[in-house]
Amino acid sequence: MQDSNPLVQRVAQEIAQSANNSPTGAGPTDTGSKHPPNDSQIDTINQVFELFRINYHNQYYSAFSDVETLNHAKRLWLETLSRFDTGVILAGAKRAIEGCEYLPTLHKMIRCCEGEPGAHGLPEARSAYVEACRAPSPKAGYRWSHPAVYYAGRESDWFFLANNAEKQAFPVFERHYRHFCERVIGGEQLAPPAVQALPPQVETPLSKEENRQRLQAMRESLDL
Repeated sequence: MQDSNPLVQRVAQEIAQSANNSPTGAGPTDTGSKHPPNDSQIDTINQVFELFRINYHNQYYSAFSDVETLNHAKRLWLETLSRFDTGVILAGAKRAIEGCEYLPTLHKMIRCCEGEPGAHGLPEARSAYVEACRAPSPKAGYRWSHPAVYYAGRESDWFFLANNAEKQAFPVFERHYRHFCERVIGGEQLAPPAVQALPPQVETPLSKEENRQRLQAMRESLDL
């Protein structure tokens, strides 16, 4: 494999100048899809395959020996990777090139897009789940290991987490947590939870009559 870093940067710049560098478009997925791909996602998959074509030339043409095979592969990758932001996909492709001697599989590409959560200060999913379940109220005031844990707990619903067994609650939490992890890995800075300030306590002085009644009640309670 060629020295990847300068090549990746050069190719990425070249591709960015033209959305149609790849001769074969990724094309739409099944028209029955709930979330049809947008132009940005299609262009991103084309960029990924162009990066792979230049870096894994012989392997690339061996794997995608004809246009039909290439189109099928692009559609599969587009459908599978659509849950990631486009920036995350491109970063994952560059990470794959830097770490893989051979043409990456789709499974390897998914792992590269997910990245290493620990490198971004993100705890492992189950540790995050335990933290979310054990955090005291008010939740926003708790000192979270990472804001993503708080937001995943909030989206999962605190009441749901507290009143359901782990086998029901953890998959729900994990789905939300991975979503926020992807955003963080993609470069987004999640804001810390907003702590609502308590309203100032306004004390109204008691009137003379109210003071007399309170004093009388105290005397009666003490049999004075």
